[in-house]
Amino acid sequence: MTKFNDLKLDPKVLKAVAEAGYEAPTPIQAQAIPHALEGRDVLGIAQTGTGKTASFTLPMITLLGRGRARARMPRSLVLAPTRELAAQVAENFDIYAKYTKLTKALLIGGVSFTEQDKLIDRGVDVLIATPGRLLDHFERGKLLLTGVQIMVVDEADRMLDMGFIPDIERIFSLTPFTRQTLFYSATMPPEIERLTSTFLSSPARIEVARQASASETITQKLVEFRPSRKDRAFKEKRAVLRALIRSEGEDCRNAIIFCNRKIDVDALAKSMKKHGFNASPIHGDLDQAVRTRTLDGFRDGSVRFLIASDVAARGLDIPAVSHVFNFDVPSHAEDYVHRIGRTGRAGREGRAFTISTPADDKYLAAIEHMLQKKLPRGDMPEGAGEVAEEGSRTAPKPSETAARPQRKPRGGKPAERRDDDAAAGAKAPPEAASAEPAQTRPARPERGRGSDDKAARKARTGTEPVVGMGDHVPDFLLRGFGQKADD
Repeated sequence: MTKFNDLKLDPKVLKAVAEAGYEAPTPIQAQAIPHALEGRDVLGIAQTGTGKTASFTLPMITLLGRGRARARMPRSLVLAPTRELAAQVAENFDIYAKYTKLTKALLIGGVSFTEQDKLIDRGVDVLIATPGRLLDHFERGKLLLTGVQIMVVDEADRMLDMGFIPDIERIFSLTPFTRQTLFYSATMPPEIERLTSTFLSSPARIEVARQASASETITQKLVEFRPSRKDRAFKEKRAVLRALIRSEGEDCRNAIIFCNRKIDVDALAKSMKKHGFNASPIHGDLDQAVRTRTLDGFRDGSVRFLIASDVAARGLDIPAVSHVFNFDVPSHAEDYVHRIGRTGRAGREGRAFTISTPADDKYLAAIEHMLQKKLPRGDMPEGAGEVAEEGSRTAPKPSETAARPQRKPRGGKPAERRDDDAAAGAKAPPEAASAEPAQTRPARPERGRGSDDKAARKARTGTEPVVGMGDHVPDFLLRGFGQKADD
């Protein structure tokens, strides 16, 4: 079996790796590191959680051992799609380069430009950045990329999903064509294939797993759920999620729960807290300090449930995640693999649950087509149907809806009911009606009686009804000329 000592890495790097507790490289590391040390371009295709970060960090530190960085001209560049992934790469660099004199700078959004400018001005060996923030510094004249010797693109397919490909192409054009390129992606859609054929030179292609395959250490379950009503689907699905968590008991030590929309992330986190679960949200709209604090809390155990959008699907490196719950079926099939890949890492066992509704059938079919197998179906957990049953019990019946009084008009008087016959019967008993004095003004004729109603009006007013005015003709319109008001 291959060990790190067999890979011709710098002794200082090997010492740091040993102290980190690693002895044997993962398949992607064992195959990519020798090619990278030879100076070749590398195209790595591997699912998330396979050790891709170390496969480019270790040879980069070894290759940069000689030489010195100049101000505003980094010697190597690592591009990552999200702030979390960029910060993860920076942490790995700190671990493996602690016995060297190499310097680094992390350029991500949500952090002051001033502090980042100071680091760049001193000169850095390794620049780790998200594409947008990197180009911001370049356009401000604070950065030159003509000294880049090694360029790394991590999670390229995620870059594609987030719309960063034009930025990546521009950054490639700003670096020397003699650079060494290490390009990593979990999947290879056509646009990524085009990018690699354009900017990589005879790369060593390394594929350690079938594209878009899930780790064998992850137990997957699909819970099919049909809401009682469309407008109650979100509430009832939350009840299913809580029942799933409770059914896992103590085995569910912590979990990442994925939603498709940021607004649902916040709503679900609020609901989970209301029901006594220790949960916090994380998505792209949150301030960087809040996101960092939330991730730190999840790592140290003070936050048990992390409610996340797909911005965090590939940017988290937390080995001990016991469960992943897909509250929403991902709209892109590839995201399913990246989501559930947050558990079952480094050989550990993990469990992944997906909650689907009939509206998710097309997304579910795309996932199963990509995986080339059906997702195992799981039973509905106990207690999941309570909210649905309660909703069906409390839902108003048609007869109850018809019997409700109408809203009062703005003037505060109750609106007259259309069904005057029913209302007249409910107003007073017949005895009370007969006790009324004869001198009282004749009651208004009942509506909806056709020709009888017209005859009664003619007998009362001596005139024909006004055509088009219906049953609500004011009396003064029906009086003849010269007729007194008290006739």
